[in-house]
Amino acid sequence: MARIAGIDLPKNKRGEIGLTYIYGIGRSRAKDILDKAGVDYNKKVNDWNDDEQGAIRNVISNEFKVEGALRSEVQTSIKRLLDIACYRGLRHRKGLPVRGQRTRTNSRTRKGKRKTVAGKKKAPKK
Repeated sequence: MARIAGIDLPKNKRGEIGLTYIYGIGRSRAKDILDKAGVDYNKKVNDWNDDEQGAIRNVISNEFKVEGALRSEVQTSIKRLLDIACYRGLRHRKGLPVRGQRTRTNSRTRKGKRKTVAGKKKAPKK
């Protein structure tokens, strides 16, 4: 089992896919890392030897911010937006979409489960 950046990578996946389990590493960055470490993309994680794992660890630790450091950086960026009370910070505070998406429909991920509000009752005719 390969353990890189505090994450146990899945054994039966290809290296390119397995590295994406680390927060901050996507497909293209995984390819870059494997290129720099000199490991084949299609080689399964459980086929990596100790030298290859060490090379991958070195590339990640020297060149990229991942996992805890990246999460804390993202949180401080959001906190800065909240503190200066800019538009994006206000959207974060209200739990609404930050990047200009519509909210009349959609945006359920940010807003949460629907809270139904009763409609206005019509006045009876006389």
